Amino acid sequence: MTTIPFALDRPGVAIAPGDHICAFYRGRDQRDEVLLPFLRDGLVEGHKCIAVMDDPDVEQVTNPLSLVLDIESALLTGQLELLSSDKAYLSEGHFSTGRMLDFWESNVGQAVGPGGFPFVRSVGEMTWALRDMPGVDQLVRYEARLNRFLPRYPQVILCLYDLERFTDGRILMEMLKTHPKVLMSGQVLENPWYVEPEDDPAA
Repeated sequence: MTTIPFALDRPGVAIAPGDHICAFYRGRDQRDEVLLPFLRDGLVEGHKCIAVMDDPDVEQVTNPLSLVLDIESALLTGQLELLSSDKAYLSEGHFSTGRMLDFWESNVGQAVGPGGFPFVRSVGEMTWALRDMPGVDQLVRYEARLNRFLPRYPQVILCLYDLERFTDGRILMEMLKTHPKVLMSGQVLENPWYVEPEDDPAA
């Protein structure tokens, strides 16, 4: 299987087309140890990178990347797209699984269309799901449905879960069931708790 660099400053860590990865971390610093190499490697490889962030401080992402890459150019050309949760997951003031899948279908499909990018790296910071807003109870169903969407295009999706915020063990176990791979301690691992979408009643 073709693998794609995902350095994390560690040798041998790679991702593969179609991967849906759940990344667990604690706090912003650990988040950035995952997020920044994921985006940096993608931009260097000529991939389209879409980051949907719940943290409003986008400079936390752009400033470190600008030290090694021309981030202004990447933003202007659309190679790097930074969006807020309110503009993506919670547009129209609520979450909808169908609408969010349409969002990915439109954005990824357009990115890899004729004359487009060879690959798309998408990342979502998932703390928006902890807000008291309509539709957030669809999170498990949404994550399960993503597994049917991923094979449609050359892409990977990385979902970021902050263990300092997600403290309910039941939610974390549901997240493990819906992600074929998990990123922990700098390693991408096959997830033994993953349940195929067709076998998951939440899908």
